[in-house]
Amino acid sequence: MSAKVLIVMGSDSDWKIMEKAVQTLAEFQVDYEVHVASAHRTPAKALTLSREAHGRGIDVIIAGAGAAAHLAGVLASETPLPVIGVPINGTSLQGLDALYATVQMPSGVPVATVAIDGAKNAALLAIQMLGIKDAALRQKFLEHKAKMAKEVEAKDEKLQTQLKDISK
Repeated sequence: MSAKVLIVMGSDSDWKIMEKAVQTLAEFQVDYEVHVASAHRTPAKALTLSREAHGRGIDVIIAGAGAAAHLAGVLASETPLPVIGVPINGTSLQGLDALYATVQMPSGVPVATVAIDGAKNAALLAIQMLGIKDAALRQKFLEHKAKMAKEVEAKDEKLQTQLKDISK
């Protein structure tokens, strides 16, 4: 089976954040491939990855970049696929520069944008997108949500027990 999600990061220094997307996709058994390509230093490579993705069986692109963070927009400009941008905290501006560069796309070039350093959520959003047509993947996502809810309920029960102990 070919990859369903293409992950592109602007620098290998982004790996510590983007690895969370890879781990999440692997947890859901979603195929992926990962590349380093810079919108500014290797634009030809970035554009080739974007242009060829659809024909190679990619369904969603996740792009992570810090600083000027034009990568997601550059990729989105050359593909019919949905692109999810992950702004990365890589400068003294604590990722705000990357957030603005990723989220403020011109009309006609949409990029879905998650939180600064939100690679896990980018993967989860990609999984939701893939789940539109993949019932088994959609079910895995629903099970994931149910598991999270149970974890929160367990934490609340623990807190309630602690509060009762305090009031005794």
